[in-house]
Amino acid sequence: MELTALNIVQAAELLAKKELSSTELTQAYLDRIEKVEPKVNALVTTCAEDALESARHVDEKRAKGEALGRLAGIPTIIKDNMCTKGILSTASSKMLYNYKPVYDATVIEKLKAQDYVLLAKANMDEFAMGSSTETSYFGVTKNPWDTSRVPGGSSGGSAACVAADESVFSLGSDTGGSVRQPAAFCGVVGLKPTYGTVSRFGLMAFASSLDQIGPLTKTVEDSALVLDVISGNDKKDSTSAIMEYPHYGEGMKKDIKGLKVGIPKEYLEQEIDPEVRQSYLDAIKLFEDMGAIVEETSLPTFDYALSAYYVIASAEVASNLSRFDGIRYGYRTEHYSDLKEMYKNTRSEGFGDETKRRIMLGNYVLSSGYYDAYYLKALKVKTLIKNDFDRLFSEYDILLSPTAPTPAFKIGAKATPLEMYVNDLFTVPVNIAGVTAISVPSGVTGEGLPVSVQMIAKAFDENTMFRAAWNFEQAVKFDKKPTL
Repeated sequence: MELTALNIVQAAELLAKKELSSTELTQAYLDRIEKVEPKVNALVTTCAEDALESARHVDEKRAKGEALGRLAGIPTIIKDNMCTKGILSTASSKMLYNYKPVYDATVIEKLKAQDYVLLAKANMDEFAMGSSTETSYFGVTKNPWDTSRVPGGSSGGSAACVAADESVFSLGSDTGGSVRQPAAFCGVVGLKPTYGTVSRFGLMAFASSLDQIGPLTKTVEDSALVLDVISGNDKKDSTSAIMEYPHYGEGMKKDIKGLKVGIPKEYLEQEIDPEVRQSYLDAIKLFEDMGAIVEETSLPTFDYALSAYYVIASAEVASNLSRFDGIRYGYRTEHYSDLKEMYKNTRSEGFGDETKRRIMLGNYVLSSGYYDAYYLKALKVKTLIKNDFDRLFSEYDILLSPTAPTPAFKIGAKATPLEMYVNDLFTVPVNIAGVTAISVPSGVTGEGLPVSVQMIAKAFDENTMFRAAWNFEQAVKFDKKPTL
């Protein structure tokens, strides 16, 4: 097996047995990046020297018999909206083209404590606003399965780099499906943890009530391992859950006989690509074959989730991005005669079209006369959606859905924003309700494009979800790889 095809568990075992050094593994990934990056454009910044230095340090500690973390020597790529001290963290925006944070995000501190190796920062939709990674200031990321197609978004770079074997795993952020949808398009595993499970400190805010950091991995077992490392309460994040965190992945390999699986009828009433629909139906049958109790149910508020999401998310965007004014850090226009013109020109030149669109929409729904009609109403709908999920999870252990309505689409194929927003149809309700979900590959289309299904569990019940996902993964035996 090629070194760059190893998953976390496999790589960690070889490293622990000293059959492989972290330096060798890191160099293999750097060589792979050099080979495929011109075709994929999954990365914004590559940290070759720092990565090799970190790898050498891990090898030295291992040689001396010193204690090492669970990710010791494992090469990793991080989405470029997470702060990494002294390393460019741009959110793929001109506005932050030169920004080097003076601190690490909490997830980075946790990964460092486990002796990981930072390979690079991943490309993304600007400020995580998009479903295709076409809005990046640093150019479009290509799907490794077909470079004429998008990798999904906003964590498209994070998904593409794992699919292209440029990294053992990566971290992305999920506001309305931005880990799960690109994971589906790129044929990898994508996890959206329960809101509050992973600290958002050091994550550049998009929509603060919806954002959540999650891993993109090659297997479900790897996903559970990474969540075990990055989860936990953080005093620097007021939304971080105060609770006793479980050992994620515990009981994952137990069979799912008797597991209750709900199939909301609204999912099959949507416009879905025929091959995605068939893969979903096959997944339902597979759960029945494994001994799960599968029943049709209903999520009445499903049709309102997308509209509520874009009102709430845009309102929070308008607030969060107001800090980028050209005064404190980041981009500043060279053309202005007074302070007002400097603000105007900086934001006009620094933000891309999609980011401006959402800022304008957010300011509109928050403005006097429209707040009650739009933003307040969207918050009420959010409560109704959460109540619907609570009701379903009083009856079922997990819910099953497609991850995305279509496979990866052609670059430039979505002509209007509304066409693009529909890609979040099946993922958005999860963020609105604050529950957890995972996307697992379920097959490939006739054109050789991956498709996935999504498993949803109640808040803080990731272990039931991991159990369902691991059993499904073993049954499907998805072993296809893109050729680059």
